[in-house]
Amino acid sequence: MASRKEEKERLRAQRLAAEHAATGSEKRRLYIGYAIAGLLAAAVLAGLVIVITSSGNSSGGANGFDACSNGHFQLAAGTPPPGAKPDCRVGTTPAAIKIGNLAASAKAAGCELKLNLPDEGNSHIQASDPEPNYKTNPPTSGNHITAPLQAPDGAYSQPIDPRYTVHSMEHGRVEYQYNPSLPQDQQLAIKGIFDEDPDGTLLFPNASMPYAVAATAWTQLVGCPKYTPAVLDVLRNFRDTYRGNGPEQQVPISL
Repeated sequence: MASRKEEKERLRAQRLAAEHAATGSEKRRLYIGYAIAGLLAAAVLAGLVIVITSSGNSSGGANGFDACSNGHFQLAAGTPPPGAKPDCRVGTTPAAIKIGNLAASAKAAGCELKLNLPDEGNSHIQASDPEPNYKTNPPTSGNHITAPLQAPDGAYSQPIDPRYTVHSMEHGRVEYQYNPSLPQDQQLAIKGIFDEDPDGTLLFPNASMPYAVAATAWTQLVGCPKYTPAVLDVLRNFRDTYRGNGPEQQVPISL
């Protein structure tokens, strides 16, 4: 039979072993907690990185430009001008075309056709150079900003430096322009024409032109002194006639 002292030593050893096991278990739980916290922190950090990256990528290009989906921007086709803002409005769905001929539709809408205008040249200038003295308003050709700084396809909510838009026309773009004083419903009707077939086109306001609505391509112009629903057929016919007809075709147009 074990002595009293031996029994006490045995019980002490059992107690120490139990305490040691409990300590190990607590340590394991603590380490697991640290690991979980680390994983959570990493996930939060990864989420922040994604958010930050997404925020950076949402600019869609240079100059902090935010290319919203309703703007239909093709940023591979150029660089947004400094200060450019997207037009994120959803345009009004247009009615079916009534007059499918450019000349006939322009006559019905009271618009002025200026076709096959003189080519004013296409030399490249720097951003620091002054705006050329374009012979038409809106411009239809002439010297323009150096490559690759043409304004990309898309709808803009503010006027664009014509040195950028002339470069876009050189690459086959058609540009819809409207006086920003037009009522909202008329602006959205024009935006609807852009929205239905945005490839190879730009849309932006222009308060300096002598028209309520205009469309331009390289050496081609149609200007409408006032807006009527008939103008929408003019814009469609002009687009379908002159889109892709610039002197340089290096920038793809997906039609």
